[in-house]
Amino acid sequence: MLSEVVEALDVRPGGRYVDCTLGGAGHAEAILERAQPGGTLLGIDADAAAIERGRARLERFEGSFKLVQGNFRDVDRICRQLEFAPVNGVLMDLGLSSYQLAEGEGFSFRSDTALDMRFGGEGITAEEIVNTYSEADLADLIFKYGEDPASRRIARRIVASRPIRTTAELAKAVEQAVGRRAPVKTHPATRTFQALRIAVNQELASLAAALPQAHGLLGFGARLAVLSYHSLEDRIVKEYIRRESRDCICPPGLPECRCGHKATLRPVTKGALKPSLAEVAANPRARSARLRAAECITEYAA
Repeated sequence: MLSEVVEALDVRPGGRYVDCTLGGAGHAEAILERAQPGGTLLGIDADAAAIERGRARLERFEGSFKLVQGNFRDVDRICRQLEFAPVNGVLMDLGLSSYQLAEGEGFSFRSDTALDMRFGGEGITAEEIVNTYSEADLADLIFKYGEDPASRRIARRIVASRPIRTTAELAKAVEQAVGRRAPVKTHPATRTFQALRIAVNQELASLAAALPQAHGLLGFGARLAVLSYHSLEDRIVKEYIRRESRDCICPPGLPECRCGHKATLRPVTKGALKPSLAEVAANPRARSARLRAAECITEYAA
């Protein structure tokens, strides 16, 4: 959704923008192109390899961008350390990059790799979770983060199949638990892999922490745009924009407002924008993408 993202951010020449999840730098490149002359961009990614690939891709904009290895949950600290605030737009693309799917450890069951799934190489791995969590805890994790109704059967099979060291072994265990009927659009292990990746990288907690930070970096009229790829992420973004677009967030039933909350955002997209049929046909991975954007209606507070 390259063009939709650039439009949602209302990218303009001379603007200052943050790409919180650089990935393959496709969005960063499009933003910098639209922001010339004079536009600048700060790109953040937890993956050191993504930073290097991004630097090569954006080479023609030398002097107009800064790239930092870090997690987007620290976006406020990173921007303030680099004196990169206020900004005209912040983008969060929460999906896996093609490089991570093709080359990353443990992200895809289409290649047999170690069960790692860490974006930045720190913390617990998916292999540790798969081989040490109790059956009940695994079932809860797969149901909560993967929204898979077969979570208990899957957890039972995983425990019975231990030790599980690779993506192929995990995919096989899930397939044995739930079966695989043809034709199917997605592999039966898709939700389990999603659940493990979310747990390993604390993705939902990071998103919840990053949204108010990104919001706080916006100047008047600046935009926040978020691309999410499953309902758990989209729900967090939707509720954040809805809450910050209201003057009162008191519980229903109170005779008068007691919260003192004032709206600071205005929704730009009506609901969530979805990719076109043509884009899905060209890139099936885009089929679950949802884009939401909002505009800041208050002045920047340093």
